[in-house]
Amino acid sequence: MYTAELLEEARRLMFHMLTKVVEYGGSDLFITADFPPSIKHQGLMKPFGQQELTADKTKLFAFSLMNEKQRKEFESELECNFAINVPNVSRFRVNIFQQQLNVGMVIRTITAEIPNFAKLKLPESLKDVIMEKRGLVLVVGGTGSGKSTSLAAMIDYRNENSAGHIITVEDPVEYVHKHKKSMITHREVGVDCHSWHNALKNTLRQAPDVILIGEIRDTETMEHAIAFAETGHLCLGTLHSNNANQTLDRIINFFPEERRNQLLMDLSSNMKAIISQRLIRTEDGKGRRAAVEIMLNTPLISDLILKGEFHELKAIMSKSRELGMQTFDQALFDLYNDGAISYEEALRNADSTNELRLQIKLKSPRANPAIHTASAEFSMQAEEKQIEEKEVEVS
Repeated sequence: MYTAELLEEARRLMFHMLTKVVEYGGSDLFITADFPPSIKHQGLMKPFGQQELTADKTKLFAFSLMNEKQRKEFESELECNFAINVPNVSRFRVNIFQQQLNVGMVIRTITAEIPNFAKLKLPESLKDVIMEKRGLVLVVGGTGSGKSTSLAAMIDYRNENSAGHIITVEDPVEYVHKHKKSMITHREVGVDCHSWHNALKNTLRQAPDVILIGEIRDTETMEHAIAFAETGHLCLGTLHSNNANQTLDRIINFFPEERRNQLLMDLSSNMKAIISQRLIRTEDGKGRRAAVEIMLNTPLISDLILKGEFHELKAIMSKSRELGMQTFDQALFDLYNDGAISYEEALRNADSTNELRLQIKLKSPRANPAIHTASAEFSMQAEEKQIEEKEVEVS
């Protein structure tokens, strides 16, 4: 279809664009027909210049990043996920798909350096969570909420402080950990194993202490996660949901109604924590901070899960900060109070806008929140203009 020379030239251009994404501090590169290549920077989409890509060009770019096996998979499934490494730049997670009979592609930056707790400013209580001997820990949030990054920091903390065997099963592998006190085994679905089922079925034969499931997508994977926790292992996983209540509802909905009571019993005894997070733009416009909701399994929480009274969890979490729990609104209050985020961003991301507004009014020592941060807005506009002015030639 394409000559080797044409594929190599397209690959070189893709590597050039990905290098620019990293230089700009972008999180994603978007390639689609009839639109310029675009970068997502601090949650905002910015095009690389004005030149739109043709349908053939987008397909060429996509095929240039895939090997022969991946091309066959894409032609069969019309979807393909894998990771690539641009030497001396970064690793990237690639999703190639078909839309309106044309090829599209979204490529996410994976920071080569494993982030730590201090850099991400994660709550200290998560250190206790990752050092648990057994149980199920879920990190949840929407796409691009930093779930994988927070999990990488937690795994790294365990790796530095506890000897054992940590196995990750991912599609694709994102952060590559080095052996420290623990031995790390990375297994990539489709590369190191044929399927999620095969990888997870054989995991216990590899004597793990910690098992990370990159994403829990279906009933079978969820069953494996619960079984790992029940057999005395610490199992970590990610799920697409917004908070603890929604996470438990989604788990229940994986299974038929007749299994509900047994499932509630399993979750009440094996769930160690549900960590939910959202990324919030900082007040200076130069980054984002994670607002983290934490539910830990205390006897009271366990009882509520057993009864299926998920709607009561938030109230208990808000009253249990001394135990390490917190709600989203409490996390947003702290970020605002510390000067990390603006009043407007805090309210925009709140679960209960009125309650958070009242808490800030009554308890925050910060000055009048109605004063807009003009300097931060100017800084953000200047940075966006700089990105806009730098164009990548893709013709």
